[in-house]
Amino acid sequence: MEKNNKKIMGTFDIDTVEKLAKIVNENSLSEITLDNDGVKVTIKAKIPPVAPMPPIMPLPSFAPAPNAPSVPAQPVANNNNAVSASKGTAVKAPIVGTFYAAASPNAKPFVSKGQHIKKGDIIYIIESMKVMNEVKSEVDGVVSEICVSNGDPVEFDQTVMYVE
Repeated sequence: MEKNNKKIMGTFDIDTVEKLAKIVNENSLSEITLDNDGVKVTIKAKIPPVAPMPPIMPLPSFAPAPNAPSVPAQPVANNNNAVSASKGTAVKAPIVGTFYAAASPNAKPFVSKGQHIKKGDIIYIIESMKVMNEVKSEVDGVVSEICVSNGDPVEFDQTVMYVE
């Protein structure tokens, strides 16, 4: 290598390598390789560090105000296409998103029909804008019906389940 002529590895000079690095950065390339008479130079881009995922933000579920008159539930079709009358307090979706009954596809659901829950228990997750939002129970009771399936889209104020 000759320092005066800025030559490196045969026919490549520092200016050429710097130009290659600039091309990689300006064009969002992962790497570029140049071969000149059997001498190869490869320039690889720096990979930016992966940003950590934002924490799961718990959202409260909406429950009727104390002493509010109860509204009879509408019949809801279940998986067997049979119509059943629901009883209890309606637990509604606090935001628009996708309903998930468990923390991951292979995990056990947070709640199931007939399960006793306490105020503050995580009962499901709604994914909205790629953020997983834990929804906690506002009431104590027994889950009498789950009205949506895992992965279903839910609307704001849609009844997700009933708790007696």
